[in-house]
Amino acid sequence: MFLEERHQAILDIIKNEGRISTGAIQERFNVSVDTARRDLRILEKNGLLKRTRGGAIPLPRIGQSTPVKMQYHSNKDITNIYPNYDAIAAKAVEYIMPNDVVYITSGSIGFLMLKYLPIDYEFTVITNSIDNACILRKYENIKTYIIGGQMRPNGRMVDSMAQELVRSMNFDLSFLTGAGFTPDFGISNGTPETVVFQKIIANNTKRNIALFPSHKIGIKAFLKDVDMTKLDILITDSDVLEDDVSKFREKGLEVVIVGE
Repeated sequence: MFLEERHQAILDIIKNEGRISTGAIQERFNVSVDTARRDLRILEKNGLLKRTRGGAIPLPRIGQSTPVKMQYHSNKDITNIYPNYDAIAAKAVEYIMPNDVVYITSGSIGFLMLKYLPIDYEFTVITNSIDNACILRKYENIKTYIIGGQMRPNGRMVDSMAQELVRSMNFDLSFLTGAGFTPDFGISNGTPETVVFQKIIANNTKRNIALFPSHKIGIKAFLKDVDMTKLDILITDSDVLEDDVSKFREKGLEVVIVGE
């Protein structure tokens, strides 16, 4: 089989099965592990897939996304839907100190953080998520502010009203996420309202922490969001590629890896 044929076959498997491992490439095409890894590096360089530790997954489409309605409260085990998110969420809350004013992302990792929040000292949380607010009201030690505005189907507010309100706020710590994260592009997202909202948050925060599972690292979504220069720490999972970690650290970003 020619190289081009093998590469096309690899892409077909990823398309049909959602992923491929280096072991599967070795077995199916009778090649060495080094050849399998080289194939995946070439295909990733050509923008055809996203490498992971031990294999590859499809490259997400850049196209502008529509906010999805998430029924968080009906998920008995949200971590089955979002692999590796739970460990990132648990680590993130360790950075919250007494009396901090904290913005917690309205993304799914932010929702997972809520069950790990400290209960033995007081601090303030700002949220733009109705789902988050429902959980936060149960904490007696947390003062909660809800960002208002037009509510999206997913229960979040990021419109011009929400943007105007956060412009008047300052934060000790913000936990940010998005659709993709790269060393050269920083955080990227799918809608302009989300981008503007999150940039305001980052600009008004003393310390910004990016929360990204490994499958979102190396991905560029539709619009540039928070720049790398605004970020202090990245928390990711142990499936992250060493090449990606090195690039972030070269940019001066502290990288914390969970689940190792």
